[in-house]
Amino acid sequence: MNLDSAFHVFVCGNPALDFAATLRARRSVRFEMFATPDRLNAWYVESGIVDAVSPAREADVEPATTVREAIYQLVTARRLGEAYDGAALTVVNNAARKPPAVPQLTPSGRWTQATPEEALSMVARHAIELLSGPDVPLLKECGNPECTRTYIDRSRGARRQWCGMESCGNKIKAAAYRARKKTTPAAAH
Repeated sequence: MNLDSAFHVFVCGNPALDFAATLRARRSVRFEMFATPDRLNAWYVESGIVDAVSPAREADVEPATTVREAIYQLVTARRLGEAYDGAALTVVNNAARKPPAVPQLTPSGRWTQATPEEALSMVARHAIELLSGPDVPLLKECGNPECTRTYIDRSRGARRQWCGMESCGNKIKAAAYRARKKTTPAAAH
């Protein structure tokens, strides 16, 4: 797997959902995207949450993955109409209580420099806004059995089935096509 192309995928419609999706294939091979502090930093910047982040240390990865798992639990509970886990609520709320990064105006536009803790606070705040906002009824899990991403389905008629065509939709459609071709009998002459 090409880690560079696999890492920075933002298809869920909200930074908190994309953050929760950084542990891939939760039901099978479980692929951890935050294997290093550099990968965590890259996510914060490429997600657009901040423009720059001070170098994360190994000690910053554990709180990030803890918040990520709490967000995933809360999103899953909300999507399924279940009660929130109290410990997950505490984790997300505590992260959101930390000061967020503060955007600055520069001659070239807005610039947001953050520490890893400030960036994580911003992710937690996105989760709170999402889970208490109007997009809750639009939360869906990807139709690819190997994928565990939750996304916001803003498609017409709410008929979207996959987190993204490039990441999952094309794979499923191609597999279904191959299966149909395999089972279609050859035309008789």
